[in-house]
Amino acid sequence: MFDNDEFSNSFGNIPEETFLKVKGISEYKKIGANTQLDKLGKVPSKLYLMLTGVMRCYIISESGKEFNKRFFFPMNFAGSLTALIKNAPSEIVYETITDCTLYEVDYKKLKEMCATDVLISSLYTSILEQVFITYEKRQLELISMNATQRYLRLKRDIPDIDKLVPQYHIASYLSITPVQLSRIRKRMKES
Repeated sequence: MFDNDEFSNSFGNIPEETFLKVKGISEYKKIGANTQLDKLGKVPSKLYLMLTGVMRCYIISESGKEFNKRFFFPMNFAGSLTALIKNAPSEIVYETITDCTLYEVDYKKLKEMCATDVLISSLYTSILEQVFITYEKRQLELISMNATQRYLRLKRDIPDIDKLVPQYHIASYLSITPVQLSRIRKRMKES
């Protein structure tokens, strides 16, 4: 479980009353590793607030290859926002990598609350802004950095990434093969 102090530290100064309202439309869950929360082609209804563990989201190519789009760690919101906003089938899979604890937030109820509660609406805006900032940062990295630079940035942002996430997931996230990632690691150790 978590409290409003931890929540406010991550998402701005949230009054206790607002925090309790969001908590009231949420369900605390313990989810095992390798569990799909949002499945490809299914219309999602939940937004997830990670408390512990690691989650990933990925797409699947026509050939069946998986490409990791993002990793989620504690105090990240995760969920197929485009599908939630459009009330449409998800084109992205959200899956736990490790055992996780999280809150499942009822998205429809959250949106209804946004219409009548300016503080909930402000929180929702903050969540969307964080998602956009992360998305834009990722796009810039893919365009402007080589694989070694992307790996170093990932390690800077998440120092324990090699212990938390399997190598093949990291390689997919970096848009390289596991063999290329091994070579990058080897060169880094040698220098």
